[in-house]
Amino acid sequence: MRDCDVEFVDSLGAILPEGRLTATSAPYLEEPRGRWQGRAGVVALPRDTEETAAILRACNTARVPVIPYGGGTGLVGGQVAGAGPLPLVLSLEKMAGVRAVHPSENVMIAEAGCILADVQRAAEHAGRLFPLSLASEGSARIGGLLATNAGGVNVLRYGNARDLVLGLEVVLADGRVWHGLKRLRKDNTGYDLRHLMIGSEGTLGVITAASLRLAPRPAEQGAALMVVESPAAALDLLALAQARLGEGISAFELIGGMGLAFLRETMPQVRQPFGQAPDWMVLIDLGLPEGGDPGRALEGVFEAAAEAGLVSDGVIAASLAQRAEFWSLRESIPEANRHIGAISSHDISVPLSEIPAFIAQAGPALARINEFRINCFGHLGDGNLHYNVFPMPGRSRSAHEHEREAIKTCVHDLVHALGGSVSAEHGIGRLKTGDLARYGDPVKLAAMRAIKHALDPNGILNPGAVLPAGG
Repeated sequence: MRDCDVEFVDSLGAILPEGRLTATSAPYLEEPRGRWQGRAGVVALPRDTEETAAILRACNTARVPVIPYGGGTGLVGGQVAGAGPLPLVLSLEKMAGVRAVHPSENVMIAEAGCILADVQRAAEHAGRLFPLSLASEGSARIGGLLATNAGGVNVLRYGNARDLVLGLEVVLADGRVWHGLKRLRKDNTGYDLRHLMIGSEGTLGVITAASLRLAPRPAEQGAALMVVESPAAALDLLALAQARLGEGISAFELIGGMGLAFLRETMPQVRQPFGQAPDWMVLIDLGLPEGGDPGRALEGVFEAAAEAGLVSDGVIAASLAQRAEFWSLRESIPEANRHIGAISSHDISVPLSEIPAFIAQAGPALARINEFRINCFGHLGDGNLHYNVFPMPGRSRSAHEHEREAIKTCVHDLVHALGGSVSAEHGIGRLKTGDLARYGDPVKLAAMRAIKHALDPNGILNPGAVLPAGG
């Protein structure tokens, strides 16, 4: 491959309308955790699919690498390239329109540059719900969220990002356009390229638009925080709640006492519901049809759980405002983590029944490396934990930099031994290519390489992400 140099930029500018190319600047060369500093020869800002195709066609012919860029919120370095030939950054932020909404079909067609919060508002305006929800929804764009198969808090009820997509429009590496924007629930006509593109992190094609699945808006919503003795009790509470409420449960979040301590230390303005922080609690969120009573339903769950010895205290939201307070607490935990400064952060999943074993074994295993603080929290309902390791009070993160790889390996080896995944919802990016090689099935990896070569034989699409460059 060759650099995106002045000569190439000039040739590209000659085939594009004015204003489609801009100089590189900080937002396009950074990622939230600060582990990589990106490089680029130019930033391309196409306004439509045809311009996107022209850019990729030119890059493929000249063998210039392309870094697809969404909202820049990814946590595994998939949106920045710090090594290799100087790339072109391809941002679809100018393709931010909602092309159509079909309320009777529960379908919206949105362009890849749409910010998630704007997609949610468009759905709400049509009396519908787009249920993908995560902390970065005010800046994350739908193309990047689909490219990474984002998760979020509502996976328990509505599924991952891939479960919310009916069709895609994608530009391939050579500039050809796959016009797959169907609105069908059933389309059994060969290989499903939709699911191949979703989660491929911009290495197989560039998503330019998507047919998104909408849902009815719950007529009644409610939430509760319940104190549990252990993660095992939390799992039993989940089973009890599901038996009583079924799909009425939108989210079931595990919150550890260390997260609450971090909030008190760094964000004291965040209101906490209990005078003394419990070791473990869960946030249960409900969405019920018209006539449902979330408060009464949650009271019933609490009473049954208390009788079974699963909960010792709890607060049920008395209003939508208090429900929002509960969620503000949960969503502030990652920010508190950033203030403290993690040595190593882990986005992992294990089978639900293995969660207590993982938590029980991981702490002692890490203690053999050094003494740490651990903040474990996450989406218990779908088995996705954020297991983050921090220095003890008075010590800096930099003092443990030499241990970071050993910490990660310790956690990931245990996850793998329990049949889990070292990347539950954040993707592989550039951060976890070594983990994929270490834990991935060899046959799967060989198939991935074959698919990559077939769709991007020149290797221009996000080189170094997911599969190592040249691998």
